[in-house]
Amino acid sequence: MTRLRTLCAALLLPLCATAAQAQEWKEIRFGVFPEYPPFESVAADGSLQGFDIDLGNAICAKLEVKCVWVHNEFDGMIPALRARKFDAIMSSMAVTPARQKQIDFSNRLFLSPTSVITRKGADFGDTPESLEGKQVGVLQGSLQEAYARAHLAKLGAQIKAYQSQSQNYADLQNGRLDATLTDKLEAQLNFLSKPEGADFKSGPAIKDPTLPLDIAMGLRKNDKELLELLNKGIAAVHADGTYEQIQKKYVGDLDIYHE
Repeated sequence: MTRLRTLCAALLLPLCATAAQAQEWKEIRFGVFPEYPPFESVAADGSLQGFDIDLGNAICAKLEVKCVWVHNEFDGMIPALRARKFDAIMSSMAVTPARQKQIDFSNRLFLSPTSVITRKGADFGDTPESLEGKQVGVLQGSLQEAYARAHLAKLGAQIKAYQSQSQNYADLQNGRLDATLTDKLEAQLNFLSKPEGADFKSGPAIKDPTLPLDIAMGLRKNDKELLELLNKGIAAVHADGTYEQIQKKYVGDLDIYHE
């Protein structure tokens, strides 16, 4: 009888361990910087809205966990993640070699090329090479800021970093900036397609290894279980058409997932 009990205990132990691991994730806390519509922003009633928010909530629903959103400045996201202020970053963060040295990334959420936004009829071009001596706005802590300081500053461009992309657009409109370097899709959806952006245009996508296309969730290096769980959730929202519905809600017929 003792041997039988021991055998049963040995057989049940892996199942119990698996159940315990699954129960650990009753909620997932996502770090978000809600100043980047249409991907994440604060609605008039104080709630969060946007593509990333809907997608994150849908993934949590598939995984049957509670989704908790934690506000954090974008340039402090990785330190805050590593300090365990939240479990993952879901705030339109691009996958770069430098970031991959510090954190892991989930499978792709969407694609995000970078371009130069300028006024129509400007006496200079809409490529990085045309910004010599120009006033160029970027989002503080973004890949675009790093690229601008590494490449455009060498051309004599004056780089100005802002806490939000909306501040970039405001100064572009009032003439304090000659151009802004930003996500091409974000600019199209949140500025160029609106009345205030009617006099501006987007240049071609910038081809540079420091400006990658993939946007994904960021996770701590040792959180392999959570990484697998979130990738499972991403696959689930694609499989049943939820991703396509969210994509259509925010970007219409644009395909922001496939290259």
